[in-house]
Amino acid sequence: MQGILCVDKPKGWTSFDVVNYVRKIVATELGKKPKNIKVGHTGTLDPMATGLLVLLVSKEYTKKATELAKVNKTYEVTMKLGEASTTGDEEGEKTEIPTKKFKSSEIEHALESFLGKSMQVPPAFSAMKINGQRAYKLARAGKEVQLEARPIYISQIELADYSHPYVKFTAEVSSGTYIRSLVEDTAKKLSTGAYMSDLRRTKVGDFSIEIAIDIREKTAEDIAKSLQA
Repeated sequence: MQGILCVDKPKGWTSFDVVNYVRKIVATELGKKPKNIKVGHTGTLDPMATGLLVLLVSKEYTKKATELAKVNKTYEVTMKLGEASTTGDEEGEKTEIPTKKFKSSEIEHALESFLGKSMQVPPAFSAMKINGQRAYKLARAGKEVQLEARPIYISQIELADYSHPYVKFTAEVSSGTYIRSLVEDTAKKLSTGAYMSDLRRTKVGDFSIEIAIDIREKTAEDIAKSLQA
């Protein structure tokens, strides 16, 4: 049993939870111990996020992880204006920030200003490493986290809906782009604060959420049928 498996990650699950879940199903089907089954992914999703997680099943396919991780990704994003979060998302401590009800055109202008190349500072609560340690671990320990800006590329960004204080938009971004930082940077353009209240990934390169499966309802046979070469 080997190939590429597109999964619709449930909210509250870590990417490792999904990998581990599939690994156990495959191991049981093949009569092996989970530790002897290779399963990886091509890019994490935060626990609170949902959507497309591309898994690689077998040693042969996990070798392709680095290559497949470098592709563009598309997201459906909801941001809440007027509040900042210590983590940049729903899980952090919130602080109210003065805001107003904007015109849709103002929000569109702020979003579209990020089209193309730009520099982005990753959030403190991220998996980036600082002297060998994950940034989020340092942040949770109350230590100062300073990350350098990195180049990103946004090829498409479009306002989907605005019902104050919630803004919904879609964005196609380069690998390594942090949506939480994009949300906070957009808020700065509007002279207010915001955090990412919801996130759903719909595309990873040529793979789309339409072909993703909910593994919670699938058997080993279902997973085998869903594997792609």
